[in-house]
Amino acid sequence: MTLDFGLGLPIAGPPKGGPVSRWLDDLEAVLPRLVGHFKSLWITDHFQWLDDPTYEAWTALSFLAARFPQFDVGPMVLGQSYRNPALLAKMAATLQCLSGGRFIMGIGAGWKEDEYHAYNFPFPPVGVRMEQLIDTLEILKRLWREPGKVTFHGKHYHVVDAYCEPKPDPVPPIMIGGGGERTMRIAARYADWWNLSDAGLAKYTDRLNVLKAQCERVGRDLSTLRLTWFGRLSVGKTEAEAVERGRLGFSSHEEAFPHGKGIYTRENALVGTVPQIVEQMQQLKALGIDYFMIEVLDLNKPGILETVVEEILPKVR
Repeated sequence: MTLDFGLGLPIAGPPKGGPVSRWLDDLEAVLPRLVGHFKSLWITDHFQWLDDPTYEAWTALSFLAARFPQFDVGPMVLGQSYRNPALLAKMAATLQCLSGGRFIMGIGAGWKEDEYHAYNFPFPPVGVRMEQLIDTLEILKRLWREPGKVTFHGKHYHVVDAYCEPKPDPVPPIMIGGGGERTMRIAARYADWWNLSDAGLAKYTDRLNVLKAQCERVGRDLSTLRLTWFGRLSVGKTEAEAVERGRLGFSSHEEAFPHGKGIYTRENALVGTVPQIVEQMQQLKALGIDYFMIEVLDLNKPGILETVVEEILPKVR
């Protein structure tokens, strides 16, 4: 089993009150030191996060693919409602061709209601968003794979005599993110990869059992679906230091956990000393996870990067 690591980038944008160039300056300083340790770069798909400066994900991913050709790129994950499905298929095909096959299509049903309203996108009930996701996946797969003109009439989205040339080569893997039963039912039918974010061992185990049942329901072998994990890593010389870093780091993501405890813990992140984090990751790896997409808290602070690439990742591998 090949074990891969991706780097989750913080909410894509310059720090509040800081220079616009700061986000890119930080990447220029850090990413060359991660080549050979991390395989990919990941950005969440949001238009706003309270009033934090936030870059649009697709534009940022396209830039990153060109600026840092040593890495694959992917969104964690695209909200299907935000882009017309046929246009999205064309955008992905273009990026896949121009990047030399380094794009991964992460996609989900969408959830962040405030930005739907703020940017004038309809926010239908979750069942409708799931139906829209199915239509989107059908359109992506057909436009990427079927020769000539493509026509598809879904429940919500349609294409008529649509061309997608050149075809993406290779066809991007589709990663569906989410832990709801309906999402996993869709993943069992359509996904190449499945992702669960911000989950500890107990939650991932529980959701994996649901995914296995959904795969059995559609006659799919679970082993054909790549299992991935996305979340935060908070390491310290002591457990108390790691917990405190997790508490401070949580503040920039608290909107994602409206009913959470106000802190990153082992229930929703990788938190602790090097041995503790290695143990957590080994336990998750034993479930079949072979791709960790990690946002490392305080990555720019002295010693954190070295600890991750020299002590944590080699021991997990």
